Amino acid sequence: MSRLGWFVLVVAFAGACQKPQELLYVSAEQSGEVLVIDPVKAAVVTRIAVGKRPRGLKLSGDGAQLFVAQSGSPRGGPNIDESKLPPPDRAADGIGVVDLRSHKYVRSLPGGQDPETFDLTRDGRKLFVSNEETAELSVLDIARASIDKRVPIGGQPEGVTVRPDGKLVYVTSEEDDCVVAVDTARLEPVARIATGKRPRSIIFAADGTTAFVTNELGASLTVIDTRQQKAVAQIPIATAGAPEQRPMSGVLAHDGKQLFVSTGRGEAIAVIDVAQRKLQRLIRGVGARPWGLALSRDGKRLYTANGPSDDVSIVDVASGSVQKRIKVGGLPWGLVATP
Repeated sequence: MSRLGWFVLVVAFAGACQKPQELLYVSAEQSGEVLVIDPVKAAVVTRIAVGKRPRGLKLSGDGAQLFVAQSGSPRGGPNIDESKLPPPDRAADGIGVVDLRSHKYVRSLPGGQDPETFDLTRDGRKLFVSNEETAELSVLDIARASIDKRVPIGGQPEGVTVRPDGKLVYVTSEEDDCVVAVDTARLEPVARIATGKRPRSIIFAADGTTAFVTNELGASLTVIDTRQQKAVAQIPIATAGAPEQRPMSGVLAHDGKQLFVSTGRGEAIAVIDVAQRKLQRLIRGVGARPWGLALSRDGKRLYTANGPSDDVSIVDVASGSVQKRIKVGGLPWGLVATP
């Protein structure tokens, strides 16, 4: 082969091996969209209509699809008189599917009543979906587009995370202040673990033997030993002079040494030392009620979805400074980044 031929072959191989552009996907609860954001340009590049009240998001294992929870229940929350809300639209409940090659909404799967968050099985065939209004976990077979089973959890289930080994799925119960561990084969609860007040989400350490549960009204994290299925520590999240922190969602650093937690009305990101099980620092002034949280591909930036301020923040991890706030509108809620 000529030198030119070898050069063309090497360039083609390099291009084929190059990772696709990093993008952010943000659910906009009020406008019924998924927003596609280019973090380098700090701009919304596409808006995808997906139905009513999109919240929880999850990428498929191959990165070809985005699943999004849709709800026909009217939005409540603080300072809202729920007796004056319109009736729910149960036909709008579901798990939407977005094709990420075309950035098109393609279909809706059943997700039980008022689905909010969910997680995938390791083989990508099923979704475990929390249904707050019916106090249960729905098990959705994706290929058959049918719910195999509904597992009773307790009052107001919310956060759903499959343990790294795939054998158990953990679900928070906001009302009962606990986490329920469900066997993914038998689809039966095997443990109920007490947490702090109003647990929201579960994040596993890299080896899966430790889980961190965010307690919104407890201003803390509960540390769970997943071998013994019991709480072994509480990590308070408070700093002198800072507003009360409301831990919501979290993401583990790529090296597993730090855990980053969005703090809702605390308007901050808490940085947790995983080994020491303690708060290292607060990154303050992130935005109004940061909820959805993701880490950049290189681990140098954090992204937060800030609902009331209608923006997405880009935060430098090392300095703790907000580099950019991208105005997006639509009440951003969930957020995932391409790996």
